[in-house]
Amino acid sequence: MEFVNVIVNISHEKLDRVFQYRVAERLKDRLEVGMQVEVPFGMGNRRMKACVVGFAAVPDYPPEKIKEISGIVEGSVKAESQMIALAAWMRETYGSTMNQALKTVLPVKQKTRQKQKKTIIRNISREEGQELLKEYQRKHYHAKARLLEALLQNEILDQQKTAEELKLSIAVIRGLERDGILRVESTRVYRNPFAGQFLQKKKEVVLNQEQKETVECIWRDYSRGVRRTYLLHGVTGSGKTEVYMELIARVIREGKQAIVLIPEIALTFQTVARFYERFGERVSVMHSRLSDGERYDQFLRAQNGEIDVMIGPRSALFTPFAHTGLIIIDEEHENSYKSETVPRYHAREAARFRARLCGASVILGSATPSIDSYTCALAGRYVLCRLSGRFGDARLPKVSIVDLRAELKEGNYSIFSRKLKAAMEDRLRRGQQTMLFLNRRGLAGFVSCRSCGQAIRCPHCDVTLSLHNDGRLKCHYCGYETGMPALCPSCGSRYISGFRAGTQQIEKEVKKLFPQAKVLRMDYDTTRSREGYEKILASFGRGEADVLVGTQMIVKGHDFPNVTLVGVLAADLSLYAADYRSSERTFQLLTQAAGRAGRGDKAGEAMIQTYVPEHYSIRTAARQDYEEFYSQEMIYRNMLGYPPAASMLGIYLSACDDAYLEGQAEKLGGIIRRLRTEGLAMIGPAAAALSKKSDMYRMVIYLKHPEETVLFGVRKQIETILEKDAVWQKLYIQFDYNPLNAY
Repeated sequence: MEFVNVIVNISHEKLDRVFQYRVAERLKDRLEVGMQVEVPFGMGNRRMKACVVGFAAVPDYPPEKIKEISGIVEGSVKAESQMIALAAWMRETYGSTMNQALKTVLPVKQKTRQKQKKTIIRNISREEGQELLKEYQRKHYHAKARLLEALLQNEILDQQKTAEELKLSIAVIRGLERDGILRVESTRVYRNPFAGQFLQKKKEVVLNQEQKETVECIWRDYSRGVRRTYLLHGVTGSGKTEVYMELIARVIREGKQAIVLIPEIALTFQTVARFYERFGERVSVMHSRLSDGERYDQFLRAQNGEIDVMIGPRSALFTPFAHTGLIIIDEEHENSYKSETVPRYHAREAARFRARLCGASVILGSATPSIDSYTCALAGRYVLCRLSGRFGDARLPKVSIVDLRAELKEGNYSIFSRKLKAAMEDRLRRGQQTMLFLNRRGLAGFVSCRSCGQAIRCPHCDVTLSLHNDGRLKCHYCGYETGMPALCPSCGSRYISGFRAGTQQIEKEVKKLFPQAKVLRMDYDTTRSREGYEKILASFGRGEADVLVGTQMIVKGHDFPNVTLVGVLAADLSLYAADYRSSERTFQLLTQAAGRAGRGDKAGEAMIQTYVPEHYSIRTAARQDYEEFYSQEMIYRNMLGYPPAASMLGIYLSACDDAYLEGQAEKLGGIIRRLRTEGLAMIGPAAAALSKKSDMYRMVIYLKHPEETVLFGVRKQIETILEKDAVWQKLYIQFDYNPLNAY
């Protein structure tokens, strides 16, 4: 091992390559792939951090020109070779630097100070201690006497607890230690974010026939060494988690480990509680709200094989398990599985690649699978498994659609329909709970008519136009814009505007209508603190509130047996987002929201309030009819060439100079046209949905083509062209395949 290959810690495309250094004699036996090192870099030989990605016996350059590595970065976390391979795949697939990809797959970057538990142990006999205690009492050494008396009662004491209870200073303990009366022993203690919150319950779970068949279908493949991706399509409350846990238990018995991804930190508490009951302390969690010490300890426990199951949002995928056997992505349809920073990877695709590296199976679970995943299942790329009934004795809720246009005509201008108000009064009288769901927080960006339900749409892209502060309506796909109409273009009504109700207004209105009700609100504002989610959910679960008002985070995977009513206050908010996936998201949200009702032994009911009750996403959600929704949605996707009917590449451009950005965006559009790629469609350049952020102006270009590989090739051609000309250096460019959220 004479030479080492490294990636330097600089996120710049021109430096996105391997550099080679000579290995000093003193470091030859210490270096490993994945270590962070310091290297002399550039003309001034300034020291830079770098990641070791390989070794070479023969140099790629003249030996006399190769510099020597400076040293190892002490305290850094090593990246395993599997993680480096995953980072390389991310760079190649999503268009980033290797350094950006490495930072992504290392959710824990730095070691933290170990947490120690100190124990005080008596070092002398009881007889000696009793004699010494009399001496301390005679000389009025009260603190020493208290400590020695406690040691005579219990030979071993916890230092922190003893010091607090007996009001002792560390000096007193050290003094007795110097005198040989006691000794202090330290042991490593892992920081546990859920310490003491859960109990393991060895209760037997009896699977129903559908669950057993699903488990055996997947396990037959696994036991034969066949590793595939499975789409588990189960209605809300069908017991997908029980299937996950049974398969995890079997994988653990094989000496393997499992990763369980969940879409929201809000789901962590309930999910961990259920898994802890089954698997005890061999379960851990990884997410962004843990302290640095907690994150590092969970990373270390996983690396040392001290846990079997890691649960968490997207970043938990990069848990350093040595023997991963199963990767589960619950609620796989959720947008949060797509990264919004470079590299803009999708956890589903990254999980499938990691599974290939380590020989694991992948399970994607959802009551409302993404159109992309369901298409893959129908095409045979995934194995489709179904759970059609609810687990146990629970029944699917009764779902009704309330036409808000009729409410308006009859003089009800409130966000609450008369039917929903009556149902809430009934639940309060019976001591049952209600969840009220508002699709998004704050002001909606679209404009719609409250009389006929129609929204103003782009004539070119068939997505809703967004209302800007200047009163103009704009399309963020192609740039089309128009003025704000005074009357509805469809029916001539003057009731045309954006929807302005937010969660705070809803909370106030509930308290006004039902003064006796205890109300909790769960949205971004009330969950900013680390324990915000847990406190609200635990309180509602204990029955300390009658009504829970919230945004999307309240309808994802929560299980409250006493919730018998769910009210969707304005289904149109997600339906008319300026996004070609708005119908899919609306169907998913409404189905998931309705699924929160009636999960115990009481019958559940859901009410969907809308201005467009005839829309297929709302009708099919009310019937819980995924197949019919999929059929209707694919007609739309095929007509307009949106994924998965075709592939899409978003090119996101930003610069600090508005005129420069606009000029370069037009120039890039011209370059793409001159590529003359057959079948390639271009939309834009246009202003981004958020056209200025942190003093940077932003624009977008969208490319569509039936074949994803063609878009990969186009991206690489663009990167090559831009690297050759210095005029592009002030422009920051990101690529996003099949984007899920507006830029």
